[in-house]
Amino acid sequence: MNATPHDIDGELRQRLARFLRARREAMPPPSGVVGRRRTPGLRREEVAQHAGISTTWYTWLEQGRDIALSAEALARLAEVLALSPAERSYLFELARRRDPHRPDGDDPAVPTTLLAAVEAMPIPAYVLDRYWCRRAWNAAAAELFAPWAASGESSLLRYVFLDPSARGFIADWDTRANRVVAEFRADTALHPDDVAMASLVDALCASSPDFAKRWRRHDVLAREGGRRDFVHPGRGALSCEQLTLVPAGHSDHKLVLLLPEAGQAG
Repeated sequence: MNATPHDIDGELRQRLARFLRARREAMPPPSGVVGRRRTPGLRREEVAQHAGISTTWYTWLEQGRDIALSAEALARLAEVLALSPAERSYLFELARRRDPHRPDGDDPAVPTTLLAAVEAMPIPAYVLDRYWCRRAWNAAAAELFAPWAASGESSLLRYVFLDPSARGFIADWDTRANRVVAEFRADTALHPDDVAMASLVDALCASSPDFAKRWRRHDVLAREGGRRDFVHPGRGALSCEQLTLVPAGHSDHKLVLLLPEAGQAG
């Protein structure tokens, strides 16, 4: 399905443009090329040729112009630029398109054992990737986080700061927002050269004054457990104990568990 030109806003188009250019310039030059080239990585026309699109269209895409995007063309670009699973997912999130080669259900980059663990949990459980995008959750988590589910937003950061329902659902929103930003800043230090992560921060600063204000404080906190209070649209006030685990060998993922307080199970 093709996107209409106004499916994504100007800020997203600029983030997409910066991301594509960075990945193109990081690519090794074609085999057989001898001598120095003025352009690092691949040239725009080389990317366009291998992706089966026009050079003009790709150039406009890197310039952040208001042009139509198709999922199929984006998929070809992802292949040409040799994007990792996380980078590919980020590309389609920026373009607000569904990856045509991604199966229904959870992100294939999430280890199957981790997916199985989420489903086996009798309590709310979900998985975040390094960008704090939700990659899997069980039915109990989907029910607990009904407003998050209804938002259609996979990113925890974008939900907390850009979706109005978050301020009513998270009982102590201001305090939690402070901690969320400080915890995510700690994570960014683990990936100092991650262009996608930097673009995510830039976009949130531009879109949310509340995020930008907190980001400028440079507060840093470890992701810790503890009490989490919610105002559920169907169940009223709820309190849980949050526990976050990082699976061995899969440090890009976080397994988040919500243990109900006594008297609130079920």
